[in-house]
Amino acid sequence: MTTFQPTTRSFRPGARTLPREAYTSEGVLANERERIFAAGWNCVGRIERVAKRGDYFLADVAGESIIVLRDSAGMLRAFFNVCRHRGTRICREPAGRLGETIQCSYHAWTYGTDGRLVGAPHMQEVEGFDKAEYPLQTAALAEWEGFLFVHLAERPPAFESTWAPMLGRFARFGLPALQVGHRVTYDVEANWKLVFQNYSECLHCPTIHPKLASVLPYQSGANDLTEGPFLGGHMEIKAPNESATMSGRACGRLVSDALPEGDRRRAYYYSLMPNLLLSLHPDYVNYYLVTPVAVERTRVESEWLFHPETLADPASHRADAIEFWDLTNRQDWDIVAQSQLGISSRRYRPGPYSTRESIPAAWDREYLRQMAPPEAP
Repeated sequence: MTTFQPTTRSFRPGARTLPREAYTSEGVLANERERIFAAGWNCVGRIERVAKRGDYFLADVAGESIIVLRDSAGMLRAFFNVCRHRGTRICREPAGRLGETIQCSYHAWTYGTDGRLVGAPHMQEVEGFDKAEYPLQTAALAEWEGFLFVHLAERPPAFESTWAPMLGRFARFGLPALQVGHRVTYDVEANWKLVFQNYSECLHCPTIHPKLASVLPYQSGANDLTEGPFLGGHMEIKAPNESATMSGRACGRLVSDALPEGDRRRAYYYSLMPNLLLSLHPDYVNYYLVTPVAVERTRVESEWLFHPETLADPASHRADAIEFWDLTNRQDWDIVAQSQLGISSRRYRPGPYSTRESIPAAWDREYLRQMAPPEAP
């Protein structure tokens, strides 16, 4: 049984924000790419992006370009976007449909959608050359609740073990059956950690988000995951509002008939390292993929998910949900950009977290744990 506790209960006295270098150092960012992103299961989007055989899209994971596709036999696969001949990027377009093969545009090395090398001009003249020894390099791929995850390691930890706390946790929301109704990409002028930390508390909501605060009172927050790589909990939807929308109306039907009565008046928010922010509402879900582009710049890709019947209903109010969070998001991106500017000051010093900031403080602890240098053998 899930146990929720008030936001303040997990607070540890003495918790302070991270030092300036964590948000301004290129060396820190390079280490983050290796120790956090390259070492974790990164969400790359929804499975519906590769619904048909030959569908593919490119994902940026720790600076690597990964081809995520459904092969000609219907199997999901992920490959490094690197030709085995001279290392050229193979796919250039961010998404599309492949035929039976994938061909490098440089010297025409050609691969099946299962990654096998099937054509290599003039290599038959090279003694001892064997096409079977040069398939595309594979990236590990996993699926959870309709989301796809990629791991870069040759021998990654099992997804089921790493994500054990999340398996089955959101089954009542029917996430695999939901469909994308809107997609947007934001360019945020702030370090990626500020995006995670800002998402993890609502102490700022009354001043930064008056509309959100009128629907989701920040004092109603309670958390069920308070330590480790997965953090978050719920907030109560204030009556007479039915959902987190501009009008307060539900934007469509419930995401699932299995949703308990208590969850029909709540909104849930979770940060799932290394790169996923997941927001669950009674009538829609939205999520964010967070990718560091530079020390002071982050790409945030967001999609709004709805029940298929909501998408098919011309009388639904999907725009209410989309506008609500687009407004809130842009307010967040503005304030974290101001945070980035202030933290970059020579006079910035780590400040104390309040009792209402227990989750960002817990996120910092997990971040520091993952960033710790590996122990010597």
